[in-house]
Amino acid sequence: MTRIHELPESERPREKGLRDGVGTLANRELLALLLRSGRRGASVLEVADEVLIRAGGIQGLARLDHQELCRIPGISDSKALELEAALELAGRIIREQAAGRNIVKEPEHLVNWLQMSLGSQRQEHFMVVYLDTALHILASRILFVGTLDASMVSPREILREALLQSAAGIILVHNHPSGSLQPSEADCRMTEKIMAAAEVMDVQVHDHLIVSRDGCLSMKREGMMKTLRSGF
Repeated sequence: MTRIHELPESERPREKGLRDGVGTLANRELLALLLRSGRRGASVLEVADEVLIRAGGIQGLARLDHQELCRIPGISDSKALELEAALELAGRIIREQAAGRNIVKEPEHLVNWLQMSLGSQRQEHFMVVYLDTALHILASRILFVGTLDASMVSPREILREALLQSAAGIILVHNHPSGSLQPSEADCRMTEKIMAAAEVMDVQVHDHLIVSRDGCLSMKREGMMKTLRSGF
């Protein structure tokens, strides 16, 4: 097993990080710091490269589950857990930064977190973000995983959670694993259905965000929410 200290000094991520700061390290070098050691016949940097290839790049790390990480030669249970812990910490930092913001006026803070948590997922995830009267995040819930259809997403479940959270408003979120940000007809029907139910409960649907690993579409900014609202 090849360890970092066995590499030439010029290739050691730890020494480079201490000398120049971790911000100067490449993605593979940052991963190598976390992994610490390689495997027989492969340095830790080569194992880091294999992780990035399997993930399809740094943005795809979040979609690799524990079992997928452990299938990469050189990644043990403990190493996989350490990588997952680092990703979870990063996600929590981004979410904390968003928590105290007016998310409707400053959606970029929410988008950063959503792209990290949902953007690279291989299946569709439907999330609801619950907001207080100041438009700060109270809570978020993933309510459905799988191919989304208007009939599968229950407004009752969404609004029951809104009552439990004493939420004044909500933001709907789902990801498109295909990478396309264009809302489908089913997306629009689902949004309209939820908006109609929420209006009865005096809960405002502020937006419906569609995220992918490369971007985010706001139905509100595209003028789609007004069009849907006019239908009821």
